[in-house]
Order: sequence, then structure tokens, then C-alpha cells
Amino acid sequence: MRPLAEFRPAGRVRALYADLDGTLTGPGGSLFAGIPSGWTDRGAAAVAGLHAAGVDLVLVSGRTQPQAREAARMLGASAFVAELGAFVVEGSDVVRTFDAGGGHASPFDAIVRSGAGGFLLDRYARRLEPHTPWSAEPREATLLLRGLVDVAEAGSALSGAGYGWLEIKDNGVVHRRYEHLDLPEVHVYHLVPRGVSKAAAIAVHRERHGLRREETAHVGDSPSDLDAAPVTGAVFIVANGADATRAAGGDVGNAYVTPGAGGDGVADAVDALLGDGEGEGDGNGGGGGEPAG
Repeated sequence: MRPLAEFRPAGRVRALYADLDGTLTGPGGSLFAGIPSGWTDRGAAAVAGLHAAGVDLVLVSGRTQPQAREAARMLGASAFVAELGAFVVEGSDVVRTFDAGGGHASPFDAIVRSGAGGFLLDRYARRLEPHTPWSAEPREATLLLRGLVDVAEAGSALSGAGYGWLEIKDNGVVHRRYEHLDLPEVHVYHLVPRGVSKAAAIAVHRERHGLRREETAHVGDSPSDLDAAPVTGAVFIVANGADATRAAGGDVGNAYVTPGAGGDGVADAVDALLGDGEGEGDGNGGGGGEPAG
């Protein structure tokens, strides 16, 4: 990933895909909460700037459909992606990015019944646990966990145990202490049907609207957000997600790190996209936000 100062717009952007928790919103899920503390109005101003410029805002989140729908309504988003890419929602139109198969159970039900979640919890005892209380919210497609694991190793373990139809996705760091977890940091993970991702959902939305890759960008704080690099013109990672994302993502040519964290980082990215600034922010690192992504 490169510093934001190196970004050069390729043309007019028509849609910005934006993560919520830890990106647009800070601690407590507030649009005005700064990261790691304090407050900021730059993220809210950036959203207003997008609307004024005629750029579609599409939320891309790990939140459930009802949770993401309310956020989209409040922010004036034209569409939203829920459960880490499982659903693309525009008004009453819901597109599923997974194969529903011939059964009646949801992917979430299928995951629970398969025992895959229990397998991971047993294998990574004291390193992985349900992401309470959010994991108790009714979900349709993904199982929500927290802890610290090697995603590639966990994926291999799932495949070896007969769960090759599932993947585990890292949706970023939770900047909150869990005293019972003796870990250097805690990440949010989604156990998802193979092929479900933020990138896949963005590709669906782009196709539905005839958007060229260079007409779009994405902003987020996690490796799951960096996955969008192949399907968008640019990916911006806010400062609070830079270390974890860089460690997981390797060298991605169209990915940029913003000087600011959270909403300040979103404002940095929007300024760069709209040509309203030089990508300068307050440089705050750290992180926060609600944990679903």
C-alpha cells in the first residue's frame, strides 16, 4: 500500500463504496466519534460532499441487513452491502451473492448445523470466541467471531476437516480490551460461504449499474476491504487499519493509506477523489468503532 499523497485520480468517480465500523463511524458506532478518541465532523462533511458532487455512496459492511439498512437511510446511501458481501440491497431489491442451493436453511443455519463454528472454536480454544453481543443478533449468511488466528492456516484447517465450502474472513481489528483473551490484538472474523466477500458484492453492484472499475473507489479498515482492490479503481485504507491490513495484504498497487483515522481518513480519501485537497489529515492512528465492520 502507498501513502495517499501518491494517489492521482484517473477520472470522475461515480460511486464510493464505504465500510462503516472503524471507517465512517468511530467508537460506539457514531459518525462523529474520533479514533481513537475525541470527536470529528470531517466524516459527516465528506458524506455531504459526496452527495453534493453527485457521487453515489454505497455502504459495505459486516452488519446485518436491518442494521445496515438503518445506517444507509441515515447517511443517504443509494445501496448497501450486508454481512460482508452476502447481500446487495437497493430499496426492496435484495441480491444474494451466494448459491442458495435446494434446501430451505439459510447459509447461517447451514454453518451452525455443520459444526464448522464449533470446529474452529475447539481448534483455537482461548484464541477464538463468538463475537458477543453482536453474534447473537439474527444473521442470515455469516457466523461472527473474534480473536486472533492465521486466516490462511484456519482456511486450510477448515478444508481438511471437510468444510471446504466455507472461508474465514478478517474484517479488522477491534480496539477494545477483552481481559479473558490473552492476545496482543483482537480481530473480527466472519465465517462465510466460499465466494462471499465485499469484493464480490461490489462487482455485482458495478455490473447492475454499468460502472467501470475506474469510476469507483472503496474505503475501509481491514483485509476484507483490501480485497476490493481488483474490482475498484482505488482502495483507501484509513490509518487505524493500516498495520493489520498491510500485514495481511502484501503489495497492492492501487491501495493507499490515509493520514487520518476513521472518519478523518474517509474525508482524506474523498478530498483526494474530488480534487478538493492534497490528502492531508490529522495523522491520528489507533482505532475503534463497532465490531461487525
